Amino acid sequence: MNVQESSSPPPAVSEQSAPPRKIALYEKHKKIYIRSVKGWWATWRWVFVLGTQFLFYGLPWLTWGERQAVLFHLVERKFYIFGLVLWPQDVFYLSILLIISAYSLFLFTAVAGRLFCGYACPQTVYSEIFMWIENKIEGERPAARIKLDKESMHGRKFLLKAVKHALWALIALWTGFTLVCYFSPAKEMVASLTTFGFGGWEVFWILFYGGFTYMMAGFMREQVCKYMCPYARFQSVMFDPDTLIITYDQKRGEPRGVRRKNADVSSLGDCVDCNICVQVCPTGIDIRNGLQYECIGCGACIDGCDEVMEKLGLSKGLVRYTSENAMAGQFGRTGLLSHIIRPRILVYTVILALITVAAGWSLATRVPLRADVLRDRATLAREAEDGRIENIYTLKVMNVSEKPRSFTIGVTGLPDIALVSGARLDVGPAENREITASVRVPQEVATKGAHNIHFDVVAEDDPEVAVHEKTTFMIP
Repeated sequence: MNVQESSSPPPAVSEQSAPPRKIALYEKHKKIYIRSVKGWWATWRWVFVLGTQFLFYGLPWLTWGERQAVLFHLVERKFYIFGLVLWPQDVFYLSILLIISAYSLFLFTAVAGRLFCGYACPQTVYSEIFMWIENKIEGERPAARIKLDKESMHGRKFLLKAVKHALWALIALWTGFTLVCYFSPAKEMVASLTTFGFGGWEVFWILFYGGFTYMMAGFMREQVCKYMCPYARFQSVMFDPDTLIITYDQKRGEPRGVRRKNADVSSLGDCVDCNICVQVCPTGIDIRNGLQYECIGCGACIDGCDEVMEKLGLSKGLVRYTSENAMAGQFGRTGLLSHIIRPRILVYTVILALITVAAGWSLATRVPLRADVLRDRATLAREAEDGRIENIYTLKVMNVSEKPRSFTIGVTGLPDIALVSGARLDVGPAENREITASVRVPQEVATKGAHNIHFDVVAEDDPEVAVHEKTTFMIP
């Protein structure tokens, strides 16, 4: 198709016409002033806030015998988890733990939506704590906090802001200190507080984690959930119409409108367009617009809407926790529970159960002993004073149990092979001992070259605690 130019002249542009409006690619961030809300969901949110923080702050001070119950000791390279002692060689179990955590999150999300984000996520928990402090100091009503922010920084405003940020910083630093107590003994950390004897890495991580807690929970808040959290981006992959979510009943609520006295409201839905659901939302979204990736499933909008419905004498549940299929009227509450068990959930559950059982069986049956054999590279082989061929080895024995043990060491693999030194070894609880072992073989028993042999390390008090470690014997 040929396009011909128009012969008509272009319209004249007035000199007084308004300049073209600039279009910004990114909207300027607006601070969200969240309105406090009370209700069933808010109560449970604080139960989880207190529970998770009691566990996080209290666990480093729990003792198990004569040591810290949970300690990932970086200096000693030992991980203590109650009665379990893990070494760097047990990193396999860390991988299994991460896999179990991932599948647990997938399963929980497929069933219950993003309740983890709204109740147990550290970002949500610390934001809730910091906002509670802010509300208590600057005012419970959003209007009071907005008014305070508009004032100049002097007098009353300076004092309130200083107190708020001081409390934020104190909580953030204690959070960083507690985190480091999981990797360095808590008692030693407390002793270092008075002498300022912290190591460089300890100071770094206290300030690093404390600084991020202060920044994320105090300033960024909902921006972390909306722009930084990857979970919000791929959560929809785990959702289906039977997943439980926070949702708005459009059939009942629309058309929305303000209810005035002596006015005919027969044509209106139950939603009075009060925007309470938006005012109490920690991410500032409108749940009436449908499911959105910014929704963290905290249920604050449910509490706010139920409070309004109760005042108006209407039934609760305009905003409720249900599934899309249930909201569409395909089944009632009983059917909602029955639809939780579905193929996707069964697959996640079976996989998670198999991995958990396998990991538990592996931990229950693992031998509380580790041994590594390294042949001396400086002297591959030599002829001893008795005419036999001698190889020197470095034997590392790790007693994984928490009681002292004595081990008998033997060697097999070649005729008349003998262990000249290092036949017995005493190792303390959760200790690592290293010895030099001399092994000799008559010259005529084997040909020249490398031959496979095995070191046998057996506990004297329990023959089941034993390892069979392979190495090579060189004959020149």
